Amino acid sequence: MITAPAPADASGVKPTYNLAYVWLISLVAALGGLLFGYDWVVIGGAKPFFERYFHLTDAAQSGWANSCALIGCLVGALLAGALSDKFGRKRLLIFSAFLFAVTSIGNGLANNFTVFVAWRMLGGVAIGLASNLSPMYIAEVAPAAMRGRLVAINQLTIVIGILAAQFINWFLVRNLPEGATDEFIRNSWYGQTGWRWMFALTAAPSLLFFVSMFFVPESPRWLVKNGCADLARRILERIGGAAYAAAEVRYVQATLAREEIQHVRFQDLLEPKMRRVLALGVVLAVFQQWCGINVIFNYAEEIFKAAGYDISSVLKNIAWTGSVNLVFTFVALGAVDRGGRRPLMLLGAAGLAVIYVALGGCYFAGVKGWPMLVLVMAAIGCYSMSLAPVTWVVISEIFPNRIRGAAMSVAVSSLWIACFILTYSFPILNKNLGPAGTFWLYAAICVAGFFFILAKLPETKGQTLEDIERKLVD
Repeated sequence: MITAPAPADASGVKPTYNLAYVWLISLVAALGGLLFGYDWVVIGGAKPFFERYFHLTDAAQSGWANSCALIGCLVGALLAGALSDKFGRKRLLIFSAFLFAVTSIGNGLANNFTVFVAWRMLGGVAIGLASNLSPMYIAEVAPAAMRGRLVAINQLTIVIGILAAQFINWFLVRNLPEGATDEFIRNSWYGQTGWRWMFALTAAPSLLFFVSMFFVPESPRWLVKNGCADLARRILERIGGAAYAAAEVRYVQATLAREEIQHVRFQDLLEPKMRRVLALGVVLAVFQQWCGINVIFNYAEEIFKAAGYDISSVLKNIAWTGSVNLVFTFVALGAVDRGGRRPLMLLGAAGLAVIYVALGGCYFAGVKGWPMLVLVMAAIGCYSMSLAPVTWVVISEIFPNRIRGAAMSVAVSSLWIACFILTYSFPILNKNLGPAGTFWLYAAICVAGFFFILAKLPETKGQTLEDIERKLVD
């Protein structure tokens, strides 16, 4: 057993953590993030091919093809809030793994656009469940001193999923002839079959996630809340020893004992003492999307074509951006529990604002080629070390134990609504404002986000979930 001494946790106990066990169950839960990342981004590489296969020709159709899954994401997030407090985190994560496997094959076999959209929306339900439950589960099993890194592992697996999708997309079409016409693409293996494999390959890691989730425990905080303190204590003993487990159970029970917990309703979130923390979580979730970075993942073809690249080069560039995404996520893992959440969020908002101003200026001036690629990679690097992982860390830890499932559902649902608006609106904004005006708009949103974080977000690093609750709610 790999162990490590740790700072005092609840009630001043200084446990020795079983690091192998803590990391193992966190990594299994984070497989939901890997599937979320792959399924979310794979459409960006498949887009040039399924659009030609389905004869999609206008901006509204393109926006709907890319954003329809977000309807399912919203449904999944709402289901997670409605059901996770009743049935637990583990069972719903198992269900999400099953959905990932089934829908990936369904998308790969779709022969008309309506069926394709239906499978994408159902796959979105799996994304909505995983995006809500994976970080929440990890936050609830993680010791306070390690929680930032462990929840950020979920973002790392999202990034690995994104990178895997980008490299698989590029690998499958790497031999596409330069200057291939729409007609050639539509009638070739790439337009008929290649894009199907991009979706269907998700089934393999989905089955791994499905099987692995049967071997991890339920969230001990959920077990305490639902009257299973003895089982929760046994799980916590494996994490940090008997003294740590006893202290953590007492601490969770103390926070839950203040109010009736058996029947949590969504209207409970509107209680005066809950509104402020709920609003904080919702605004941060919306800002993570409206900062604009996801249009680079979902509309890479348009962005890089406007910068002078053909389809083959576009997919190669996407793979480069995925590599940058991965490298800078490791930076976040090292900084989130040292430098803290607030400084990283401020850095991300300010950095993206500056990069978007420069990117818009280059589009306006007609700059082509590698300078545009460098700016896009800089934007992804900035986002990957700040807003991408840290937003998930913050919204997984700021909500009180009693209403965490429902509150996470509202925050993540808000995130997916914001993502739908962002994704659907980009082709329309790009057509009417041009790429320069569109990125300047995102820069203005980042400036607004910077000042909101500066004014409203407290630092939460190194504190137990119960300490954060007392700080933000009591």
